[in-house]
Amino acid sequence: MDCPTEERLVRMKLDGFPQVHTVSFNLEERKLTVLHSGPPDPLFKSLDSLNLGTSLESSVPSEGPVSIQTDEVSEKKLLWQVLLINGFFFLLECGTGLLSGSMGLVADGLDMLADSLIYGLALLAVGRSLSRKKTVAALAGYSQILLALAGFSEVLRRLTGAEAAPDFLTMIGISMLALAGNSLCLFLLKKTDSTGVHMKATLIFTSSDIWVNLGVILAGGLVFITGSSIPDLIVGSLVLILVLKGALAILKLSR
Repeated sequence: MDCPTEERLVRMKLDGFPQVHTVSFNLEERKLTVLHSGPPDPLFKSLDSLNLGTSLESSVPSEGPVSIQTDEVSEKKLLWQVLLINGFFFLLECGTGLLSGSMGLVADGLDMLADSLIYGLALLAVGRSLSRKKTVAALAGYSQILLALAGFSEVLRRLTGAEAAPDFLTMIGISMLALAGNSLCLFLLKKTDSTGVHMKATLIFTSSDIWVNLGVILAGGLVFITGSSIPDLIVGSLVLILVLKGALAILKLSR
């Protein structure tokens, strides 16, 4: 467990166990602490299905009464806000990417969709049955894989054909809007009073999206300088790899 996406998948796995009271993550040391009732074997078996190299370090009784402090209402509101922002830019970037001929914009839009799926699954996990969560996760994961593969096929088609260079002004302009959207998400996440590690992980997750936006802006500049579509296709391919990786991570949740 070494990234925010995997941290979310672990949380959603454990959400199916009513005996789990609190979970605490240390992403740097790759450690997870779970405060629970009953034996740890069912929890360990469930986490092991994610294939993240799970190993039980220790299991000790808790000292004193269990104190659970949550602020689910504010966290759900925040997740809805970033979900809507990511969903809007998924539609905007994919639409303008197809019109301008930019695979970088299309791929960035799919990356926004991947984020929306993660946020949506996190919201769906509240009050839902484990079987329903697994079904939705599987559908989301397979849909994302199909979109990523369609993106790769389009990249190959453009590499082997005589495609005109994409509209670099659209690439740069839309990516700057997406950068502003991700910056807004980052502001909202930093503004929250929640001290939960999962919210901090979401902040890190959103920060990485900003680098993707900057990559597409850079590709637009290189398209302008070189007059070639190659920079756009390279950036698009790199982002599609991230999208595919996210889809495979979501599928782990459905097992």
